[in-house]
Amino acid sequence: MAVGSEERFNAIRSRVVTIFGADDATVERVARVIRLLELAWHDVYGELSPPDEVVDDVLMCSEGTIEGLVDSVSGAVTDWRDLRVAADAQRNPHRRRLP
Repeated sequence: MAVGSEERFNAIRSRVVTIFGADDATVERVARVIRLLELAWHDVYGELSPPDEVVDDVLMCSEGTIEGLVDSVSGAVTDWRDLRVAADAQRNPHRRRLP
């Protein structure tokens, strides 16, 4: 059974509300940016949508702002590995970094 973008967004809606708040207009803006992520991901990687881990990293690095979300989506499509490093640094801020 195929899952559409609306269903995929509904699966992350509760995390979106936790990060961005419950304002309907903001949640809808986030949904539109996530749909754009899916379109760009498909164009760049040939996959229907990014892996869940990439979406998690995008949300983590957004820091709860639309501007941060747009920057994170751009980073995900450009090189998702850099986004992963940034997200891991936010998840583990006291982790020792190599020189």
